[in-house]
Amino acid sequence: MHNHKIILLTCWYGPYPWYLPYFLHSCAYNPTVDFVIITDNLIEVSKKPGNVKIIYKTLEEIKTTASRKLGFSISIDTPYKLCDFKPAYGFIFPEITKGYDFWGHSDIDVMYGNIRDFMNEEVLHNNDIISSRHDFVTGTFCLFRNNQQMNTLFMQSKDYKMVFSNAAHFCFDECNFLFVELQRGADILSFTDNIQSMTYVVKKAQSEGKLRAFFDFIIIEGMTDKVKWDKGRIIYKDEFEGLYYNLIRYKTECKQPNVLAPIPETFYFKRKKIIAKK
Repeated sequence: MHNHKIILLTCWYGPYPWYLPYFLHSCAYNPTVDFVIITDNLIEVSKKPGNVKIIYKTLEEIKTTASRKLGFSISIDTPYKLCDFKPAYGFIFPEITKGYDFWGHSDIDVMYGNIRDFMNEEVLHNNDIISSRHDFVTGTFCLFRNNQQMNTLFMQSKDYKMVFSNAAHFCFDECNFLFVELQRGADILSFTDNIQSMTYVVKKAQSEGKLRAFFDFIIIEGMTDKVKWDKGRIIYKDEFEGLYYNLIRYKTECKQPNVLAPIPETFYFKRKKIIAKK
């Protein structure tokens, strides 16, 4: 029995990528979590599990809706710009997140393991925002408690209006491109000249006792031969289990991208291609 209902939102524009079947397959193994893909793609998605919903919206519709709700004209000239708006999804799409205890932003280029193993009742009860890295708020997966404070948290950034009304991408959902510095242990609150990203906003509010935040490295990343998906779990080196495998590098560096048909219960992400367990 899970007391906290979770919904994850992803915006995708243009043709669906080759790895979509893997994303959907991993969603099917997480039946107590709901997933929404907001898209302008009218092609019917095959083998879509029951907990995945496709909602049709054009970029222009999102732009119009968000501008009306925010009270100023926003800029979304390219789909990639939507990344800056991820922390505002709960504010922009309340009709989608209604009735859920937590909403989150996700991506399609991930292969989920067992979400509830990591997003368990203790973690959900004790935190208002949950990142999947220890050093910054992750755009790939981040959960927000579905309440007024968290749904408008992005407004605590002094820069959010400038970011939302500017066509450029500011990595607002994460850390305004301070990845290397934060990975080396720097404190984002010391970067006072940078855009106040969501990592800045969350860390500041956390330091002031205004919210409870979860930061831990619970994902698998990079290009390696050591990642296995096994009956709903993502495992690295047959030893470490992760919330998900981030395919950001794999999808571009895999030599022969392929979709196994049918997708087996156990398979390996190898450098050359994805292979079934022998």
